[in-house]
Amino acid sequence: MREQLIKAMQRNQLINMMYVSKNGSVTKRRVKVIKIIGNSFQAFCFTRHSKRTFIINNVLAIVPFVPKEREIV
Repeated sequence: MREQLIKAMQRNQLINMMYVSKNGSVTKRRVKVIKIIGNSFQAFCFTRHSKRTFIINNVLAIVPFVPKEREIV
């Protein structure tokens, strides 16, 4: 998981992430990784509209965000 986060940070890429919070609830977040510090990483969370710190071991899945292009007819 750490390697995927590093790649997303280097590519300046938005990612969709499934995350387990401290209270055990699973959330889906769209984030942009800012920096990785030890066992955690700092990212801008578009769900909360703020900078947040996440624990790497609590990340369940990461998928790159691909914006859908609208077709003009």
